[in-house]
Amino acid sequence: MLPWKRALRPLAALLLTAAVATVPAAAAHASDAPSSGWNDFSCKPSATHPRPVVLVHGTLGNSVDNWLSLAPYLKGRGYCVFSLDYGQLSGVPLFYGLGPIDKSAEQLSAFVDRVLAATGTGKADLVGHSQGGMMPRYYLKFLGGAAKVNALVGLAPDNHGASLSGLTNLLPYFPGAGDLIKATTPGLADQIPGSGFLSKLNADGDTVPGVHYTVIATKYDEVATPWRSQYLSGSDVHNVLLQDLCPLDLSEHVAIGLFDRIAFHEVANALDTAHATATTCASAFS
Repeated sequence: MLPWKRALRPLAALLLTAAVATVPAAAAHASDAPSSGWNDFSCKPSATHPRPVVLVHGTLGNSVDNWLSLAPYLKGRGYCVFSLDYGQLSGVPLFYGLGPIDKSAEQLSAFVDRVLAATGTGKADLVGHSQGGMMPRYYLKFLGGAAKVNALVGLAPDNHGASLSGLTNLLPYFPGAGDLIKATTPGLADQIPGSGFLSKLNADGDTVPGVHYTVIATKYDEVATPWRSQYLSGSDVHNVLLQDLCPLDLSEHVAIGLFDRIAFHEVANALDTAHATATTCASAFS
């Protein structure tokens, strides 16, 4: 192996380790979810909640572990809830979201079509964590998803890249590092600020007409940094900082998607704006 390639190994390992640290250990798949819970394709949306909710996991997450708290939270409020696995690399089990993001968006498109056909509805709502809050924007913008989606809610979405608290700024000091990451984990490479994928995604505006966008960020985020980069610009966008709702909330990039009921309450508000109630620190107990 050439010396420069050996030198790249520590940086590549550090990037991957940092990404792995942002998700729980994977142990299950959507097919393992109990039929009485989410991914019940016999579920029919109610008049109160007429659209199914599709949950989109983050990088290195999966369709179950990422949603062990939020899926039951929404299910208990009367929603038909579904989640998918996307972006699997050949030979890499359990950990998803590593494949090219445009291809992952195609998988999301097919899954939404399946959900709409099963539920007999015309539109779905999407809720995503990290990459899962950003990737659907490609589906909406380039794959016709805007006609099939009412709202996109992002929990700590890396809409303009995941700099890992500045770690990706070190890449130029390691010639070939970007190419190595792109060759081995293209889904990670696509999320580096300034990538070709992000440049295409964010060209000509962040949003598309007809979709309601909500971004829920935390100032303690250590992955999608700076945290304000998560925000979107557009005429139908609601950007919210978790600490403006509850200054005592210390959730960072992982916790906001995995178990923060204050963030979950704001998700519920975004899905049903007509019956929204104030999100406060007390929402942790609601």
